[in-house]
Amino acid sequence: MQTQSLWEHTLTFFPQFLAALREQVSPDATIAVIGASDGKFVLPLAAAGYQVIAIERDPLALHGGDIQLPGDVRARALGLNDRLKVEQLDDRVQVVEEDFLQTDSHEAGCDAVWTSCSWHYSANHTHPLADFVTRMQRLIRPGGLFGAEFMMPVEERHHLIEHYTSPENLSRHFAHNWNIQLTLRTSEFAERAHVGQLHDHQHRMGLLLAARTSK
Repeated sequence: MQTQSLWEHTLTFFPQFLAALREQVSPDATIAVIGASDGKFVLPLAAAGYQVIAIERDPLALHGGDIQLPGDVRARALGLNDRLKVEQLDDRVQVVEEDFLQTDSHEAGCDAVWTSCSWHYSANHTHPLADFVTRMQRLIRPGGLFGAEFMMPVEERHHLIEHYTSPENLSRHFAHNWNIQLTLRTSEFAERAHVGQLHDHQHRMGLLLAARTSK
């Protein structure tokens, strides 16, 4: 890659999702990424040969602009659209600039869907977690793969917000027509400062992968 995501160095379970894709879907499968940001996951999927639907509502993530980095540093960031052009991957990616929770325009037609730590953002707390999960599930055709990594509670306030969840709680949304294939979790760990969080901070993260068995 000639360009780098602002989120490049944050911890992720994406390799486990990518390995499951390689085993379970066709090489030219269609993958939806919810909360695509500047393309940390979109670009690797497109470079691997998949067709990608990238859903993101943040204009800065999509179109780039001025950002503040740790150390009181100001910089100009590339957005998803520009990164796709620079990497010559724009023909493999459909960018959808809209709020995933406010649209009903998506129909089941994807071979897989992925989201990374998106539903814990406060802007998504106006909807129950079940709404986010159900909308993701509806995108996936039978035999397709659901993948989500998510923040688990660390601070006391997190335990009052259902969007900071756990593999056990999330599994309740997969009781019918789904086969949970993998759940993982981390212990509490320190993550370095990054855009949007300008100081070192503590996290716990979880992963859930599930396959849709039928309609």
